[in-house]
Amino acid sequence: MDLRERILQAYDAGLGTQHTIAAMFNVSRKCLCDLLRLRRQTGSFAPKPHGGGRTAAYEGDALEQLRELIRQQPDITLEELREQTGVDCSLVAVHNALKRLDLRYKKSRSTPVSKSDLTSSSSGSPGGKKRSR
Repeated sequence: MDLRERILQAYDAGLGTQHTIAAMFNVSRKCLCDLLRLRRQTGSFAPKPHGGGRTAAYEGDALEQLRELIRQQPDITLEELREQTGVDCSLVAVHNALKRLDLRYKKSRSTPVSKSDLTSSSSGSPGGKKRSR
């Protein structure tokens, strides 16, 4: 807001052409023109509010239903969650909802159980090849 105010004050004071004032504040001429148009149309030079975005597929009861399904079946997949909740959405939407709930999920039925021990060859060198000196 401070920069916008200083740019418009310089323009109103007639300190130069639009090109000169834009260069003075290291902004484009279009930026200055947009500020002038915004002030002329609205009477303010404040930035417009964020336009929003897509609403979340899972909110309220549907979100709680996801939490309960994960509690009952910790190894349930995203696809199964989507089917059981009956929400028409993408798998990414299910993933994002679980992320908001700070919950983990199994990616697919065929994913093997992760091992906790490190795997290396008997020689202990990377790639299983013995080093020669």
